Amino acid sequence: MRRYRNEPIYTGAIGVGRLLFGVLRVKLRVAGRENLPTEGGAVIAVTHFGYLEFAIVEWVTWLANRRRIRFMAKKGAFKGWPLGALMRNMKHIPVDRAAGAGAYDEAVEALRRGELVGVFPEGTVSRSFEVQPLKAGAVRLAQAAGVPLIPVAVWGAQRILTKGAKGKVRDRVAVPVYVKIGAPVQVAADADIHDASDALRLTLQKLTDELQDIYPVDGTGQWWQPVRRGGTAPSVDEVAHEQRGSRRPEDPEE
Repeated sequence: MRRYRNEPIYTGAIGVGRLLFGVLRVKLRVAGRENLPTEGGAVIAVTHFGYLEFAIVEWVTWLANRRRIRFMAKKGAFKGWPLGALMRNMKHIPVDRAAGAGAYDEAVEALRRGELVGVFPEGTVSRSFEVQPLKAGAVRLAQAAGVPLIPVAVWGAQRILTKGAKGKVRDRVAVPVYVKIGAPVQVAADADIHDASDALRLTLQKLTDELQDIYPVDGTGQWWQPVRRGGTAPSVDEVAHEQRGSRRPEDPEE
């Protein structure tokens, strides 16, 4: 395995995250670690049901092979202190939605250098807890850099922290968090990016379904469970209607 240069701030952030997850007594279970590359660039495409997936996937990757992921995140997350300073020092990639070309070029360059770049291809947290239609960015990056696309599903972390989370504080302790890392996907140079994005979405949903099938907590009637599986989360149609109503004129459709 290639030895990577030590980055004390990134290593320290991983340590703080592990401490926090230890305090919360997170019950982590991971399948597919062998699909994380030990060297070379790759796009890590992650489901987005809450606010902790990036930390969970960073933690899992670090435990697997001591590699670091450079996540693409909204530019606003890089402002201020301490979060902004931490994001900058961990070499995550700021995305300006009004001018995204710079972030795209930076990500492609990082991938070609052999970095792992993390992407949430849904673009926003899924309140339905179903995988939403994907933006094409993850596929474009993998295709442009000639690197594999690694699909990753995380289930359970939304119970700890997500948009509109419900329940009492004690409900966020000792939560099972399941992760499944899918087989690498190579995006051909002549592949249609929309078809490839649709295929990625199906893969992410399949991985999510497989985690839900073995999840040890019954989600019937629970706010964090999709309505399709007996939960009370907003339906896919309800979320889509809300998003259409709240979209600003300058917001892109894709």
